[in-house]
Amino acid sequence: MAPPFGKAQENSRAHDRHTSGTTRRSLLAGVAALGAIGAAGCSRLDTASSTDGGDLLDRLRAQGVVRLGIAGEIPFGYIDRDGRLTGEAPELAKAVFKRLGVDRVQPVPTEFGSLIPGLNSQQFDVVSAGMYINAERCEQVIFADPDYQMLDAFIVRKGNPKGLHDYKDVVASRAKFATGTGYAEIQYAVEAGYKESEILIVPDQVAGLNAVEAGRADVFAGTALTVREVVRKSGKTESTKPFAPLVKGKPHVDGGGFAFRSPETRLRDAFNVELRKMKESGELFRILRPFGFTKAEMTDMTAKELCRG
Repeated sequence: MAPPFGKAQENSRAHDRHTSGTTRRSLLAGVAALGAIGAAGCSRLDTASSTDGGDLLDRLRAQGVVRLGIAGEIPFGYIDRDGRLTGEAPELAKAVFKRLGVDRVQPVPTEFGSLIPGLNSQQFDVVSAGMYINAERCEQVIFADPDYQMLDAFIVRKGNPKGLHDYKDVVASRAKFATGTGYAEIQYAVEAGYKESEILIVPDQVAGLNAVEAGRADVFAGTALTVREVVRKSGKTESTKPFAPLVKGKPHVDGGGFAFRSPETRLRDAFNVELRKMKESGELFRILRPFGFTKAEMTDMTAKELCRG
């Protein structure tokens, strides 16, 4: 998931694969319905132990359930047509936490921009939403190593009449540019020279598709995965080839992963051990592949690298 542009926008964001007739709002409502099961009467966890590494892993094992903060976004975490919690992050969470001795996951739905505040106020135990790892977020939470990497891509009209292949093309052609609330793509466009005040901000990639189809925007920027998935059933648009945006003049590749409260290094480290095993065995790719991920989106990057910015 794309990182926000500045702290002021951390509390508003939305990042994903589109199913015809399904809106992000309906997905979030579905997650809320599922998340409500067993949630009634639950109170927030006590403040994390001050002992080194925290004691959340022990408490989760004793409880037998981990609460996942998700944003109701395809393909990262959502409710499918059968009412089942799925997505790349929840499916990965099920596998990892099973290995850690925690048999059940419980979704806790929220808006994307509320994930980190909700985590830190103990509304849930882990952010399981494919969240991009960046320096700003690393000041607020700790991350497992990324389970995927991602390039950007555009939604454009069929035939790409303006020849838009990267942010410099958007600036040079004076194209009407759109992206999602709090998306990293805001920063990438501004760095290329696009005026932030002229960017059309929409709730998510589905709204971005609609804006391009209706002619309100020439281009919508998002992650390569979400862009290529959302245009599949569109007869008016196409996705461009993935590309690396420039950050400080250098090509930049994002990576997304699970977030934990800062004291809980023991849980984060245990998660990383299992994640590493799954990368080496190929199990990680087998879990992510059904959600549109390719081998090009597998990564050996570390959270430490991405936290440096």
